[in-house]
Amino acid sequence: MKRCIWLIGGTQESAIAARAIAQENLSCLISVTTESAISLYPISPSIEVIVDKLSPNRLLDFLTTNHISVVLDFSHPFAIEISQNAIAACSHLKIPYLRFERESIPNQSIYTNQSPAKSVASFDQLLSQNLLLNQRVLLTIGYRYLSLFQDSQTKSTLFARIIPSQIALETALNAGFTSDRIIAFRPPISYELERSLWQHWQITTVVTKASGAPGGEDIKRKIADELGIQLIIIERPKIEYPQIPSNLEASIAFCHQFS
Repeated sequence: MKRCIWLIGGTQESAIAARAIAQENLSCLISVTTESAISLYPISPSIEVIVDKLSPNRLLDFLTTNHISVVLDFSHPFAIEISQNAIAACSHLKIPYLRFERESIPNQSIYTNQSPAKSVASFDQLLSQNLLLNQRVLLTIGYRYLSLFQDSQTKSTLFARIIPSQIALETALNAGFTSDRIIAFRPPISYELERSLWQHWQITTVVTKASGAPGGEDIKRKIADELGIQLIIIERPKIEYPQIPSNLEASIAFCHQFS
């Protein structure tokens, strides 16, 4: 019976981890939630990629059926549901779990003497404070959260940047965004493109998530500083992870212990 790593993927860092795992010839099953994410990963005899959201009631069977011996969680900082479910399932089955947490960016102005970005704890807090009232707002928060802003359509001029997928577009339209206020790009977004978009739409406020440099947070901070645009950053959800490695090498070493 060959033991296997479960790599919870969907991020740039998970693709880097997959390449390192493939080089070590370790058996690895990678789960992603969209077909387009498959192309992130190397083609290797030891790597299998599946598209599956893995609901909580299926996780225990998934772990045992696939002979998972260790779990590497490289999911997005805001993908808390899969992380919480994986932690619970691993605890139940006594499977080692390791969370790779991308580095956060300090909330301070590091480019000029402009005011730093404003952090808010949650979307509920943002919407309760009327920070977007009468603003031209660009939302770079992912399509799943756009419905929260439906009631704000009459209070602000809202624009949404989404990934180019049918579900993302349908979600944006259902949340009240008109076609001229939606733009679809697949990350990463360059500094030049980001800045041009803000200027083209005459944006006065940008809302984003604390996704770190891989999510383009550093670029947004720099442009907001340069253009004097209000940047509101939704803080990462707080989860107590069992183990967080210091780097990728530590994650691979962890896998070797249990593979």
